Amino acid sequence: MIKFLLKRVLEFIPVLLIISFIVFSLVFVAGNPVALMLPEDASQEDIERLTVALGLDQPFIVQYGKYMLDLVQGDFGKSFRYNTDALPLVLERLPATLELAAASMIIAIIIAIPLGVWSATRKNSSLDLLATGGAVIGKAMPNFWLGIMLILLFSVTLGWFPVSGRGTIAHLILPAITLGTGVAAEMTRLIRSSMVEILSQDYVRTAKSKGLRNFFVVYKHAFRNSLIPVVTITALQTSTLVGGALITETVFSWPGLGQLLIQAVNTRDMAIVQASVFTIAILVIFMNLLADVVYRILDPRIKYS
Repeated sequence: MIKFLLKRVLEFIPVLLIISFIVFSLVFVAGNPVALMLPEDASQEDIERLTVALGLDQPFIVQYGKYMLDLVQGDFGKSFRYNTDALPLVLERLPATLELAAASMIIAIIIAIPLGVWSATRKNSSLDLLATGGAVIGKAMPNFWLGIMLILLFSVTLGWFPVSGRGTIAHLILPAITLGTGVAAEMTRLIRSSMVEILSQDYVRTAKSKGLRNFFVVYKHAFRNSLIPVVTITALQTSTLVGGALITETVFSWPGLGQLLIQAVNTRDMAIVQASVFTIAILVIFMNLLADVVYRILDPRIKYS
């Protein structure tokens, strides 16, 4: 197990290198951010002077080499908008995004597991059709539209929750529901299909023929074996949650990494963009590694070599 984890960690190094190259390349072709850093009445001479001072006049390969040297030291440059190092600012915003993502995942699990199991055990029933249809609708609804509708209904009309901001559980509920709905829809369909397949297996029929209670058969035998694909989709949905947070945090003015990244893109604050994307990439990689470990816990038959 330890050798496997070490091997996976080493495999992540070239992935991070590729990500760093892609991020830097996109930033390079995005244009010169100097025009945004200087006043509108700045002369062409001032623009050229600052461009040279920042090294933005140098060839691509030279700029990329300097970028990688700084990157291995944890230096993503300085944000010209906030006049501070980019990485500490990103890490300062990261807990808010993780809080929102965790709450969204909890809501998704609370919704998806009962609906998926009940839908599978009552295949082709009215409940099954209702759960399947609800999952399709939940997956189809854009986050920004759902967030706005929840604000209009529960904040503006009923006054139950705050419109925006962060601070209390009440501030967290609507953004978490908005972000977790699409994930819950995806997980519900996966749990249902996995459970339907497992419930038709011989060992499940044998357990039922022994007179075991239906609840015990479903949750002890069938559900546990259906968790492996659920773990897979949960790990993959990490990127969806963080990516979806870009829009959700903007709608609810949630002071997380997503809102910071959107603002950085709009102002071409490339140091923030690079640090944010790299941080998100590391988070997704870590969740994939964690999923591999959970596989082994759920199914001891899985062997790592």
